[in-house]
Amino acid sequence: MPVKPRKIPMRMCVGCREMKPKASLLRVVKPQDGDAHIDFGGRAPGRGAYVCNSIECLKKAEKTRALDRALDAKIEENVFRQLEAQIEGGNAQ
Repeated sequence: MPVKPRKIPMRMCVGCREMKPKASLLRVVKPQDGDAHIDFGGRAPGRGAYVCNSIECLKKAEKTRALDRALDAKIEENVFRQLEAQIEGGNAQ
């Protein structure tokens, strides 16, 4: 009996609006009772949104406030700076 290939979960980037594999995107999560932050493990509780691992997509999401709309909250400047550092550092998980 042949082994079925595993289905790869796909998510949409809020910056470029392209569907990409979940593992290649960065997740930003907004818990009910806290500020938005980067979810490195991908399993934190709360409303999540995904952004590509590229500065261009992050800048576009910041400019159009797509991340704010996706999370139904005002995203602080420091979250964008953390994401930027994460992308530039190249150690996104």
